[in-house]
Amino acid sequence: MNRTLSILLVEDDPDDIELMEDALKGNHIPFYLETIKQGDAVLPYLESAVNYPDVIVLDLNLPKMHGREVLKSIKSRPAISSIPVVILTTSSSKKEIDYCMQNGAEEYLIKPVTLEGFAETIAAIVKVAMKKQKFNV
Repeated sequence: MNRTLSILLVEDDPDDIELMEDALKGNHIPFYLETIKQGDAVLPYLESAVNYPDVIVLDLNLPKMHGREVLKSIKSRPAISSIPVVILTTSSSKKEIDYCMQNGAEEYLIKPVTLEGFAETIAAIVKVAMKKQKFNV
């Protein structure tokens, strides 16, 4: 990839944030990572952004506003609804998966517990971003 991937990571767990950074670095992905740790801060951030991220990686279990509501809010606003959202969470509930996919998520991924697992997760996130942004690989 010749271009820096801009990721908005909405995640409150410091260990998961670190795993994401390590996996991006380990896979030699040029990236810029902005992290937001509570759900209610996502829309104000996006509404004031000069440049939108290439992809939003969204946990569901967040303080202040659940990830389902964040997803629904993003997809209901025309200015930001085209930003791809990848759900990255611990829940494997069919109800959660169906809800997220029906409300505009591009991908639903279960959080891996190893760095190797995160490498596969990163590949899936980059694939979603590439579909939207036409990256040079």
